[in-house]
Amino acid sequence: MVTPDVAADVISRSLRLVMLIVSVLLVPGMLVGLLIGLLQAATQINEQTLSFLPRLLVTLLVIALTGHWLTRTLMDFCVEAFRGAATLTG
Repeated sequence: MVTPDVAADVISRSLRLVMLIVSVLLVPGMLVGLLIGLLQAATQINEQTLSFLPRLLVTLLVIALTGHWLTRTLMDFCVEAFRGAATLTG
């Protein structure tokens, strides 16, 4: 039987996992964007590709470096969720 405590626990773990995955993918791009923005402000160069391309490359690099870990983490969560659902239904 699914109680409110069990549902809140599942939602809490899901949201934590989503925040972890999103932060792993977004934080490096945001830091590079900040550095490029500071560089653009200091040199007064306002080229759009100068800010977009480094962020894209860093994001792709992060995906390449952490892709295996991200996939394993999601798979572990899904397996755990299905096992938990099997025990809840009785």
